[in-house]
Formats: sequence, structure tokens, C-alpha cells
Amino acid sequence: MFTSQTSSFQESIDVEERDADFDNEEIAGYSQKIQQINSYYAIYYYQNTSLTLLDTSLPAEAEPELRSYISRRLSKGALLGGMGNIATVELSVPEQAVGCYCCLLEQEKSPDQPEADGNGWVVCLLGGSEKGLNLFRIELDKYVQGLQGCLTPEMQNLETEVRPYLNRWYEESVMHIHRVVQLLQANVGYLLHAALSHKLFEVTGTDEKTKADIARFIKAASLQGLVQQDTTAASLCKAISEDSHTSLIIDCSTSPPTLTNKVSNRFCDDWIQAFLKAAERFNPFLLCQILENFKLKAIQDMNNLKRFIRQAEMSHYALFHCCLFLQSSGNGDVLLQNAWAEHSSLPEACGIITVLEEFLGEHAQGTLY
Repeated sequence: MFTSQTSSFQESIDVEERDADFDNEEIAGYSQKIQQINSYYAIYYYQNTSLTLLDTSLPAEAEPELRSYISRRLSKGALLGGMGNIATVELSVPEQAVGCYCCLLEQEKSPDQPEADGNGWVVCLLGGSEKGLNLFRIELDKYVQGLQGCLTPEMQNLETEVRPYLNRWYEESVMHIHRVVQLLQANVGYLLHAALSHKLFEVTGTDEKTKADIARFIKAASLQGLVQQDTTAASLCKAISEDSHTSLIIDCSTSPPTLTNKVSNRFCDDWIQAFLKAAERFNPFLLCQILENFKLKAIQDMNNLKRFIRQAEMSHYALFHCCLFLQSSGNGDVLLQNAWAEHSSLPEACGIITVLEEFLGEHAQGTLY
């Protein structure tokens, strides 16, 4: 049982071996050397089924190829207003095949301009691979929606607002996880633990962009909204916050940043090297995949503990195996916090959790389980 548990963890943490398809796509031409990928954008005005190019960073020979691709998608009804669509396109760019995020932003309907109904703008963001961009779909949707308020058919603000905004799409939507790992280095384990345990945090001594990056990283690593079928994420967060100690303070005025009230465990520490190796390769897509695998493993362990607690209510033998599972997971403190929040109204389950907590406390030997 516990041999397979260890094996499963190794498979989940070793992304490059476990997820060969992801690496074999040769995401955006990454190599072992540090290099920035090429990213592009294009924006069109869509009117009466025709596309008018407003601006692009693509090479001149590649833009008509993209326009032809978008026209085909529009004719098939494959681009819906406000919903991003990601696919692989073959263009006359160095990468030849790149991931392409396309979104149709519809022009606001007006009684004074009924002819504008159905018109809008098609925004395309290109770079990396289709699978890589899919990892950042939420970020890309949010970023493109940020354009909605400053788009007009005349585009007088193209050079002052729209072009600079589109030029930053890759830096703002994809690179934030990489920036945080580069900044925190081995201390990233404390952020992972703060995310899993819903620990409050505060970032000082730095600019708003870095503060936002760290907040986005912790939110991305959090399981809020992904677990608790019977308990809302809000009540879980409240229950854990009430039981938590003081906030994690991240002081970025020093290099490297200084962390106060930092807490981690073996589970979070085991993932540090995977994050650092991906950051060294300058691979933000792999970093995001590792983060998703980290969350998946935590959710699997939480579901396993939930099942073991039900079994332990009926069997002392099952209770013993539940203790061993928690001890081997390296994430006992977080798993028990989650279990308390979910089973608070179930006396028998609470009794089991109390026993588990006492067992792990006796075997912690001065370190978090």
C-alpha cells in the first residue's frame, strides 16, 4: 500500500518523465538554455463577416495566414463572443507551429447603431504551444477582457493604450509564476504551504506588481473551490483561518526576501526542486503544469483521508492504516485541517481525527508531519 503511495507521489512530482506528451511538444522552442520565447499578437475589427487588420506584431508574411485561419473559424461559428478559443496554427514564423488564443469581443449594441450588431474585435495572442496556453486559459480570458473598455472602431488610442497592452500579454498572463519562483527560490515551499493551509500573508518592501505576482501564485496554488463537496470554500477558509497562527510576512526589501512566521512540511518541501529546475529552464508552461500536479496530489490525498476516516469509524485496523497514511504523506497538518473543517458536525469522525492528530503529534519529533 505505502510502496504504491510513494511511487504515485514520485510520478506526480517528476513532470518531465510522467507527462512526456507535454515535453515532447517542444513547447515554444525551449531548450536546456535560458531563452525567452517569441510571442505575438494581432487584433482585427470584425464587421459584416470581414476582417480588418488593426495591429499586429507578426511578420508580414505570417499575418495573412492568421487572418485566413480566423476567417475560417468565424465562418464555422467557432468563435463565440467573450469566449477564448485555443488551437495550434501553422504560420511563417520561426516556430512554424504555435499556440494561438483567439477571442471575439463583441461591440456593445446600441439603439442608435443597429448596424453595429454582431460587429466586434478579434484578439489573437500567439506563442508557446496549444497545450501550454491552455494552462493559462483563465489568465488569458481575463487579460483580453481588460481591453473591452478601450476598444473603438476608430482606435484612436491604438498606439497609446491598445498596442502597449497587447505587447505585455505574455509577461502579464504567463510569466508571473516564473517570477515568483525566481524571487523566492527554495522559500517557495513556504508559499505552497500557505496556499494549502489558507494562511494569511502580507508582502512588504516591494512594488505592486511583485505583490500581485505573489498573491496570484498563492491563489493559483490554493485548493479553494476545488475541494469540499459538503463544505463551502468560504467556511473552510474561515475555519482554518481561525485556527491559524500569525500571518506569513514576505519582506522583499532584502535579497533574497526574508520570511517571517514561515511554516512548511515535507510534502511542500518535496516539490521545491521541481519548481526550481523548471525555472532554470525558463519554462513557465512546465512551471504551471507542476503547480497543477501539486494541487492534484494534495486533492488525491485529501480524498484518500476522507475515505480512510469513514473506514476507521468501523475498524481499529483501518485507523492504524489511516495513521500510517498521514505519516507517510508528509502533509498531515494540512490534511487534518481540511478534515476538521469538513467533519466538524460529525462526532464520530471528529473522534477519529482527534486520535490521528495525537498520533502524528507524538511522532512529529519536532518537525511538521
